[in-house]
Amino acid sequence: MQYIRGITFAPFCRRGLLSSKEAYESLDNLINRTNADFIILVPNGLQNTPQSEEIDFTSEATMSDEELKKFIAHAKSKGLRVALKPTANCRNGTWRAHINFFDEDVVCEPKWCNWFRAYTEFQTHYARIAEECGCEMFIAGCEMVQSERREAEWRQLIADIRKVYSGLVSYNTDKYQEHNVKWWDAVDVISSSGYYPINDWERQLDRIEAVVKKFGKPFFFAECGCMSTQGSNLVPNDWSVRGEVDLQGQADWYTEMFRACEKRDWVSGFAIWDWCGRQYPLHKAETHGGYETYGKPAEKVISDFYSTKK
Repeated sequence: MQYIRGITFAPFCRRGLLSSKEAYESLDNLINRTNADFIILVPNGLQNTPQSEEIDFTSEATMSDEELKKFIAHAKSKGLRVALKPTANCRNGTWRAHINFFDEDVVCEPKWCNWFRAYTEFQTHYARIAEECGCEMFIAGCEMVQSERREAEWRQLIADIRKVYSGLVSYNTDKYQEHNVKWWDAVDVISSSGYYPINDWERQLDRIEAVVKKFGKPFFFAECGCMSTQGSNLVPNDWSVRGEVDLQGQADWYTEMFRACEKRDWVSGFAIWDWCGRQYPLHKAETHGGYETYGKPAEKVISDFYSTKK
């Protein structure tokens, strides 16, 4: 697999954003400032609660198929490789990792079989678009921790995706979960969310390395990032951290991640979280405490590292 110098672009964006002038300008900034050559686009599927059996991907909360296809074509015309990662979320705000049902069907209770039927429709819809548009990778969801034990259903889902999509297939498990997925042999590429504390990269990479060697598959971090907020680099997965803006702390986190991973020849790239489709003014970067790296010291760390991978 070709090394991935990636960034997740405008995840979960609402209908209309990808067709806006701001999104196209933002993509130009990404290309010109980061040395990235790969973007992940993340169509949003919504279910009401973690126990809902239906997934809606046709509302105003989700990009339209038309604008998605046009944006993919534009990105590819700019020399970028593109992956699609349709991701289910809960309208009530519960994190998708907690989507869960009884392991055995119970009358009058929501069921895994109904949910996987809806999830398969959601995934294969975008897998068809990925095939039509020539996307280089399809990632069959993200951080669905409680569902990952349903091995038979995940294997069938991957098989169904392969019926309509001929490129590389991956799945993005959550941080600390790489060793718990038993069906990595069904995908082409193992991927996970690399939100590890700045002082814990070596230990976590040792653990992940055992998984990669066991299954003999390429690996990359389909998500990784840290906010530019004081304390975030110790708990980079916690988006609720509040405090003073800490631009250097974010840059230090990226420096350490790249340093640790560069020693592991099995790490085949990254997709930074994230790059907004509608960006803050560049002069406000120094007061921005979120995950975005636009105009921050971390952006240069990323750009410099990616420049070594050409």
